[in-house]
Amino acid sequence: MVHKVSAYATTGGAQPGQAGAPVHERRAAGALSPLCSAVLDLRAREGCVGCAPSQLAFKRGDLVVVSGLPGSGKSTLMQRAVAGSCIDSQDTREDWSHRVPRLLPYPVYRPLVRLAHYAGLRRALRSGDSVVVHDCGTQAWVRRWLAREAARRGTALHLIIVDVPARTALDGQRERGRGVSGFAFARHRRAMGRLVAATERGVLPRGCVSAVLLDRASADALARIGFTR
Repeated sequence: MVHKVSAYATTGGAQPGQAGAPVHERRAAGALSPLCSAVLDLRAREGCVGCAPSQLAFKRGDLVVVSGLPGSGKSTLMQRAVAGSCIDSQDTREDWSHRVPRLLPYPVYRPLVRLAHYAGLRRALRSGDSVVVHDCGTQAWVRRWLAREAARRGTALHLIIVDVPARTALDGQRERGRGVSGFAFARHRRAMGRLVAATERGVLPRGCVSAVLLDRASADALARIGFTR
């Protein structure tokens, strides 16, 4: 099943991405249930087992942000499903980990990793190509940057949220052998809680025209996130 998000998000009475857009929930069992004209909720629900699409299609030139808690599966989803340019801060961190002394703590060189990550993102955006960007949910300024870039090039910014319980995310961190501090995780959790709650109300980050809500099952079902003409 292929779901064309850009086409979907432009249907309905509300302007896509408009703050305070009214919520219109489709209650038919088994249907893909939009929370509003710009939000598609693919999280598991009764009567909708196995109905998550295997592909998400956006318009060529659009930008996509993948948000979620650390350990929620964002990087795994992007590595497996994205067809095109992918900017993931974890890739930059791993690249730098091979350059610095093995015993050097990550916090010491983290500013350099972040600088390199954002420099890579800037280069990708200047190319004019579609880009899928990893986001931990706490960097709202990055979403604003991407929204400005989408507006400048006359395209759109979309949001994909991998919404999993905190326990699932913590388990994911242990599985990958890489985690964040309890303080940092609590900060991420608060930020993602606000983002998910706002999205469920149909209120998207400024400049974002559509959002897709995933849980672990629907994220695992996605085989491709791509771009069409």
